[in-house]
Amino acid sequence: MRINTTMPQGIKLHYQQEIILYSEKLTIGHLQEAWRHLERAHILGQPYPFEHSEVHFLMLKFGFLIKDWKEVRGQILRLFVGGVKSFVGKVPIGNTGGANVPPLLPMEIPADLKAIIHQFKK
Repeated sequence: MRINTTMPQGIKLHYQQEIILYSEKLTIGHLQEAWRHLERAHILGQPYPFEHSEVHFLMLKFGFLIKDWKEVRGQILRLFVGGVKSFVGKVPIGNTGGANVPPLLPMEIPADLKAIIHQFKK
């Protein structure tokens, strides 16, 4: 069992960029694009408990913002278990993290994110 606590710096830079792009798109009201950047941040941050939990918290806030109560409920559940599953290395790789997908469903990772992950993974 591999315990993931620290995100490699190269991945972290891309993760942080997705969070910045999320914030920028949210600020100008481009909600679908903002959400897409959260999903991408989730894919990058999912193996790491702190970043994984941070993305779910941002998804929860987004759910409240758009008054999507299904998303709010889904994110509350994911906040309780997501970080723990990351800590012990048991996450469904590629899952985008929203309540619109089953929480344990592995998904295809976009090619650009896959390249980042493989380039910087320890």
